[in-house]
Amino acid sequence: MKRYFSLIIFALLSFSLAAGERQTIWPERKMPHRQEHQIAAMTDEAGRPGFNADKHRTAYIEWYDAPAVEKRNGGCMILISGGSYECCCDVGLVKEWNERFTELGFQCVNFVYRTPRPEGLPIYQTAWEDGQRAVRMVRSQAAKRGFDPEKIGVISMSAGSHLGLLLATSSQTPAYEKVDKVDDVPCHINWAIVNAPAYGTTDAEQGTPALRQGYGADVTLSKVFRFDQRTCPMSLHHGGTDIYSPYTSILVYKKLRQMGIPAELHLYADKGHGAFGLERGVEFMRQMGYMGEIQEEERLMDRYTCDDARGFYTKENVWPDGKTPDLRQEQCVPYIEWHIPENLTTKAIQIVYSGGAYYRNDPDGFEVAPIRRYLNEKGMAVVTLKYRTPRPEGGLAKHTTAWQDLQRTIRIVRSQAEAKGLDPDRIGIMGSSAGGHLTLMGVTSSRHRSYWPVDEIDRISCKVQWGVGIYPAYVLSDGFDGENSESGNSEGHFIAPEFSFDLDTAPMVFIHGDADGYSAMGSVRVWEKMAMMGIQSDLHTLATRYHCFHREASEGTGSYTHLDRIWEFLTSKGFNK
Repeated sequence: MKRYFSLIIFALLSFSLAAGERQTIWPERKMPHRQEHQIAAMTDEAGRPGFNADKHRTAYIEWYDAPAVEKRNGGCMILISGGSYECCCDVGLVKEWNERFTELGFQCVNFVYRTPRPEGLPIYQTAWEDGQRAVRMVRSQAAKRGFDPEKIGVISMSAGSHLGLLLATSSQTPAYEKVDKVDDVPCHINWAIVNAPAYGTTDAEQGTPALRQGYGADVTLSKVFRFDQRTCPMSLHHGGTDIYSPYTSILVYKKLRQMGIPAELHLYADKGHGAFGLERGVEFMRQMGYMGEIQEEERLMDRYTCDDARGFYTKENVWPDGKTPDLRQEQCVPYIEWHIPENLTTKAIQIVYSGGAYYRNDPDGFEVAPIRRYLNEKGMAVVTLKYRTPRPEGGLAKHTTAWQDLQRTIRIVRSQAEAKGLDPDRIGIMGSSAGGHLTLMGVTSSRHRSYWPVDEIDRISCKVQWGVGIYPAYVLSDGFDGENSESGNSEGHFIAPEFSFDLDTAPMVFIHGDADGYSAMGSVRVWEKMAMMGIQSDLHTLATRYHCFHREASEGTGSYTHLDRIWEFLTSKGFNK
């Protein structure tokens, strides 16, 4: 209740919604489970002097002004506030959502359901009844309002996202008995942007924060979500330290993958309860085609073509002559290249290398050159690594010599950082695919020696402060032998045993295509493991996208803007100060 009252105060002191066209959704005297203590009103209205509760007993929808004719895309967004099922308090969010989605061409409608929680019923029951009825009302007016009845999405927050999940997963289960012909209209929705869903795990479904943080042998996703045949694609957004646990979003995402339904999962390190990443939801909708046909894809290498920001360049071998451990004649000679911008804005250093299945790697290809140019433009120094490939023969694991090269590279970079005006204690590593696997080795296992020291440099720590994993491969047991995974969705799959997760394990940002054969669940499972260790990371999966999702991408999608996720992570953690 403390949170409830604080939310009311916030709403009263912040925004006020512009009045729109309101429609009560129930016929007179036919609203199911009417309870005299419940009202249907946003908190800004309920808190005004002279508010008459008896005139606000019935749930309603509020139609906002239609978008300009030239912007209309034939879609509709239903906006659902949170408030612990005690009130509808997200006045400011609803205002923001209305402005953003109207600008994008959607007809917006605010849905205001009954609160506080009903007595003698599940905490969500009357809101769920109102929700199914509201969707039917919206769909029944599609032709009149000028949108497609099969292009209806919702965006929601907190308890409203619990309700949003009910609407997205359980439309084939009637929440109430039919009251009139409107109830002949289907109540499924076509997509959902779900922010910080509350009460989704069994340790929280009675209406509390997640008592055991949403995970444990006896904690599961709540059975109220049916995941029926009309379950829709979703974009799930959650703070990593939310007391209304992010495991709700993880478990929903896992279930959607098992059903073959496209989805995105966006987890934000160190953030609590709140709505984060609105533009990620917009990008999801654009990628899914809900705004119309997406633009032609552009090559990443064509977008980052020059080294104008670079002021200093040098190249050197990783190992002294004659001292390369586990030398294999069939492998390339490893080397590093320093790319230091002319105008440094940070003393941090990013080490970058490519994938290539541990058979090859290319420091000048699309997995490396664009990111070093992007970071140089931001004012950050970059070191690129050419590690030894192809895979070593003679009984060594596929990654062994590359791991040796990486540990040595970190030590070299740390040993030279101060002389180059950089910080030896702000070093991150980044790789894609097999390079993502290599990043996990560097992040989780720096206390594990990969080779015997060859000189004084090897007395230096190879601990890093962060990692960036772009579609890391070979992470789970259905693919760690060097092949792509089946899906990674089964609870029987476990994280590859080569990752030590030692006490120097560093936070990461993961970016992974949802449809990647080198399963996105590898990134999700590692995020979970780190969270259980108290290490907060970012994670972003991208609906419908496969391996190498960014080689070519359409403007305005998550695959196109993925480099910004890396910079945002570095900023949020303070690594790029």
